[in-house]
Amino acid sequence: MALFTLQDIQISGIAACVPSKEVYNMDYKWISVKEREQLIKTIGVEKRRVVEKGTTTSDMCQAAAEKLLAELNWDRSEIEVLIFVSQTRDYYIPQTSSILQDKLGLPQGCIALDIALGCSGYVYGLSTIGGLMNSFGLKKGLLLVGDISSLNSAYRDKSTHPLFGDAGTATAIERKNGVAAMPFNLQGDGSGHKAIIIPDGGLRNFLSKKSLDYKTISPGIQRSKLHIHLDGIEVFNFSLREVVPNIKKLLAYHNESLDNIEFIVFHQANKLINETLRKMLKVDKSKMPLSIQKFGNTSSASIPLTIVSELKETIKGKDSRLLLSAFGIGLSWGSTIIQTNHMVIPDIIEYTKPSKR
Repeated sequence: MALFTLQDIQISGIAACVPSKEVYNMDYKWISVKEREQLIKTIGVEKRRVVEKGTTTSDMCQAAAEKLLAELNWDRSEIEVLIFVSQTRDYYIPQTSSILQDKLGLPQGCIALDIALGCSGYVYGLSTIGGLMNSFGLKKGLLLVGDISSLNSAYRDKSTHPLFGDAGTATAIERKNGVAAMPFNLQGDGSGHKAIIIPDGGLRNFLSKKSLDYKTISPGIQRSKLHIHLDGIEVFNFSLREVVPNIKKLLAYHNESLDNIEFIVFHQANKLINETLRKMLKVDKSKMPLSIQKFGNTSSASIPLTIVSELKETIKGKDSRLLLSAFGIGLSWGSTIIQTNHMVIPDIIEYTKPSKR
């Protein structure tokens, strides 16, 4: 179990960007009106933001980073590391982080690194960038996290299509002496990697004509091997089995109590999972913000997006303690405790694809 603490690492700001296009699940014609109503009640997704064709995760992360850097008034020449966390990168090769390093006008001495993680990506990304900054004595860094999972789900798959939304985020990290310690508990179980998977299109199973064929899995679920396959029961059982013990071990390790935590920000998996986890932890609803009803499950972006959309006004100008808990693909999961330290949080950016000239 990876229990460890980062010293002298501070989150100075978080920005989030979502597509301007809204899609309502009551308009999902693939299933009946009764099924739509039950689905919304269970997963909690009333509407989602989805990208227009040609928009990438990096486009939204770049927009979030530009806004955040402007509000922080950071000198870009001082940024020494950029980490991009996403399952939906621009190209197979090269790495998207290098493209973003160039587009953001960061120096050539800036480390650029991709991490291919989804649901747990924000917590893992925080630990990675903080660890690099401590190890190498770096002062400022950018963590860019997001996904466009809507493009990977089949319209005729009621288990995935109504669930996923798209978003990109930017988090500004600084190394400062004396700030609150940031403890982590990171875990993984690769034996469950098939619970959330796109089977074809990689090097294990090359793209072929058969990859494009739709197959009926069960009533209301038709998809190809280029679409997300989600084993809902396995993910549900995994989440309820592993997340709460992970949080409790983090609290014990850091000698912390949930009473001292103002908000628990879960990955926005679905309403049923998150509500069940809340009840298992015996915390009040007021301590667990939800953004899934407005944005859907935005994969790696869901935690920073929830902070921006649901907590901005509450924590603005305050030193608040937040527990972040992420879990999903891999299987992987982890939690951390952060202190907001008067962080800068711009309003949510709505991304519209620029028109061609």
